[in-house]
Amino acid sequence: MDRIAVLIPCYNESLTIAKVVADTKAALPEAVVYVYDNNSTDGTAALASAAGAVVRKEYMQGKGNVIRRMFREIDAQCYVIVDGDDTYPMDAAPEMVEKVLEKNADMVVGDRLSSTYFTENKRPFHNLGNSLVRSTINRLFESNVRDIMTGFRAFSYDFVKTFPVLSNGFEIETEMTIHAIYNRMQIDNVVVQYRDRPEGSKSKLNTYSDGFRVLRMIFTLYKNYRPLAFFGFFSLVLAALSVGFFIPVLKAYLATGAVAKFPTLFVCCFVMLAAVQSLFSGLILSNMEREDRRNFEIRRNELNAGYRRELERSAGKDHGAAEGRS
Repeated sequence: MDRIAVLIPCYNESLTIAKVVADTKAALPEAVVYVYDNNSTDGTAALASAAGAVVRKEYMQGKGNVIRRMFREIDAQCYVIVDGDDTYPMDAAPEMVEKVLEKNADMVVGDRLSSTYFTENKRPFHNLGNSLVRSTINRLFESNVRDIMTGFRAFSYDFVKTFPVLSNGFEIETEMTIHAIYNRMQIDNVVVQYRDRPEGSKSKLNTYSDGFRVLRMIFTLYKNYRPLAFFGFFSLVLAALSVGFFIPVLKAYLATGAVAKFPTLFVCCFVMLAAVQSLFSGLILSNMEREDRRNFEIRRNELNAGYRRELERSAGKDHGAAEGRS
């Protein structure tokens, strides 16, 4: 098991990957640097290997698929993920690692939005999208994560081995954040500098299609993780519509003793039934969600017990080797 593993997902980053690897080694000399090449055609893998990184392949296209492979294959006490486009100076990495190894953080977010992102980034819709996603998640999940879409993070072993990667693409950052919030993991923020891509380097993020996927991911995870609030909202809206259309029918009935609009009355009844059904769906799914949370905590405790035993075995081997040399 590595003490620190730096994971760099890459797709056609030949202009910057060698510098990113070199900067990483300078900032974290004790770390093992892994570059996962995602079908690059510009020699990224060879340049990363020449710079001293351990290069591995992921043939399923998409950042989510790369991170799924990374988390499955690498065992480490602390993981650092950084993009291979040289937009994140690595001088903040030691502080992020310290928060994981010394202060029990499960996820450390490299916060670009509190520093230079809005002045360095030249794509205004990306600025708007980042702000929108941050405010939406923090409001829906009652959190205070300062940068949701950052590609610079540090993780604990606990987070990595309990995180079920469902995304294929760039919505993976949103999924990571919500997983940590929902499971009450310790999240820390570290302000990091951001610089725009060098000339000739192109972003793989599509503003509109990937932005839509991110919003869809938020919607889906909110439904899964907050079912009572989600279905309760729809129940409230349906009930309000039913009552709103029923009141004129009721007033006419009280005035004349006859129901003048039977179709409206029938629709109101069916809409109210839908509201009740939505509420009970939320209640049932909420109970299932609580049971899933209990099971997750049990699995997490079992994982941590195995992790501590592995650390003790590693410490015993190192101690034995030191005594042998002496």
